[in-house]
Amino acid sequence: MRSILTLSLPGFVGKLKLIAALIIIGGGVGAAGGWYSFYAPNVNPKAVPFDLIIPKGVGYDYVKDALKKQQIIQNEGTFDFAANLLKYPNLVKPGKYTIKKGMSNLTLLRKLRSGNQDPVELRFGAHYDIRVLGREVAQKLAFSEGEINDLLADNTYLGEIGMNSATVAAIFIPNTYYVYYTATPREIISRMKTEYDNFWEGKRSEKAKAMGLSPLEVVTLASIVQAETYMSDERPRVAGVYINRLKKGMPLQADPTVIFANQDFTIKRVLTKHLEKDSPYNTYKYKGLPPGPINNPEISALDAVLNYEKHDYIYFCAKADFSGYHNFAKTLTQHNANAKAYHAAMNARKKKK
Repeated sequence: MRSILTLSLPGFVGKLKLIAALIIIGGGVGAAGGWYSFYAPNVNPKAVPFDLIIPKGVGYDYVKDALKKQQIIQNEGTFDFAANLLKYPNLVKPGKYTIKKGMSNLTLLRKLRSGNQDPVELRFGAHYDIRVLGREVAQKLAFSEGEINDLLADNTYLGEIGMNSATVAAIFIPNTYYVYYTATPREIISRMKTEYDNFWEGKRSEKAKAMGLSPLEVVTLASIVQAETYMSDERPRVAGVYINRLKKGMPLQADPTVIFANQDFTIKRVLTKHLEKDSPYNTYKYKGLPPGPINNPEISALDAVLNYEKHDYIYFCAKADFSGYHNFAKTLTQHNANAKAYHAAMNARKKKK
């Protein structure tokens, strides 16, 4: 049985005070009842596991009401007794705490009182707009989207980690991460930069160098590949098209970059008016890679660029079967034929509707 010494007041005096408290209540619930208040399981086995989120600035009543509302605690009286004796009401600490089957008041209160948080699962995908990514991250943690988005736009701060507002999306590699609910925006951004550095350490960095690209340039190209096709098995071939264009000194002419340049993510089909946008992200107007990634690409897109398919294709166009895959062409004549077939299929579909 675990000693109460480390759970209430320190040392021998703490033990004496706990024993004295149990004796004092002997006239009511009795010493055995007091002991029961600490050590007997007091969580509803049907309601756990349960993740209790304690925001900043709340008190004990918030915690008790949350547990009561979710029917986590079976005996509120013994919970109150144990909390008061351990002086927990004055020691509410924010965080995420997972309540598990079989927990006693003592086990639960010790966990909450110590601030021994359980990590939050932070998972995010690829986003065109870094502000949307910031919002998604903030929704799972204690800070606001404004706090993290302000930092993601702060070039002075981002310069400290070797990034800027045009490149910082690169460090948010879509994956599942485990962080604490009370982590600050700076801690999250620092963590993502560490993950980014770890991702590029070793073979991936060597492959990028062999291609004549920096890791950041690979991310930028991968973000275009990510936006061009959701078919992960096709991404190495699409990446090969863009590598060929870069080697030939041709403009990339990637529609997703034009959408990003116009900052209108509702665009479904790029039109001539969109191509007129004067922006370094408009790869119809400017050769080479844009200043930074147009999204935070998935690992499959990053690896597709690093392991791009070597071929002679220069063009690609969506297949007329609407499968999501593309037809690839080595000549403009063949590409125009593929595009004509696709547009004919599109017009036929519109007529049916």
